[in-house]
Amino acid sequence: MLSTAANIVDVTVQNFQETILEGSQSKLVLVFFWADWNEPSMQLLPTLEKLAAEHASTVVLAKLNCDEQQQLAAQFGVRNLPTVAFFKDGQPVDGFAGVEPETAIRERIRGHLPSPSEELIEQAMQQLEATDYEAAYGLAKQAFDIDSSAAQTRLVLAAAALELGRLEQVRELLDSISMVDQDSFYQHLVSKLKMADEAADSPELRELAEQLSAQPENLELKMDFAIKLFEAKRMEEALEQIFGVLRHDLNYSDARQRATDMLNALPPGDPLATKYRRVLYSLLY
Repeated sequence: MLSTAANIVDVTVQNFQETILEGSQSKLVLVFFWADWNEPSMQLLPTLEKLAAEHASTVVLAKLNCDEQQQLAAQFGVRNLPTVAFFKDGQPVDGFAGVEPETAIRERIRGHLPSPSEELIEQAMQQLEATDYEAAYGLAKQAFDIDSSAAQTRLVLAAAALELGRLEQVRELLDSISMVDQDSFYQHLVSKLKMADEAADSPELRELAEQLSAQPENLELKMDFAIKLFEAKRMEEALEQIFGVLRHDLNYSDARQRATDMLNALPPGDPLATKYRRVLYSLLY
């Protein structure tokens, strides 16, 4: 039977496995062994309900009335009331008997929940699976800004950046991965980057690069080169070329509109967009 909040559950023999063993595969489950005649139990209950409400998406409070569910209580070997057992991935990972201060319980809970950056990376991975690469990039970039030290964060950001053609950023991220973290996912990204590099180096681009090398002040060539680079998802090089035109002549052809379109095509939170928007602002004002 469910209590007022969806994540506060009264445990019975019928829902024990679903609530605790299966439920703890995706959330932290706090099993609260109590009885209504036990004064410390009634003292602790509001605190647990408050904390469960604060962590509604990640914590389940499973209330087990030891008078009504004596068989279950006996299986757990509970000797003192109240007792709280923390379950994660189907196993007990923490717990305490008696009444603890709210701050202490809050710290216990925090110690078993993913950090904000880990939650963002999990969401980013879901968006990658759904092929929403811009959303994945935005989430992974937020996680990276919070904590860039985790190899998993850098790899997921690299995966999203690779799908968006941010090859230079992918290279930087992969170069930062230490040998011990170069797992199969890392190797997969290295292979995909190599294929993307090969696809982005077309004969047409090589020819334009050669022409531009011979005529470095030719703004029309710079424009054409920038557009082709952008189509090949070589974003940073494309922006450098188009802004090279703008630095020489802010009103040349439709270079300003081309630059704006390129910036708008980058995903939210992309540091490349931030960098070149500042450049554009400085050129305009």
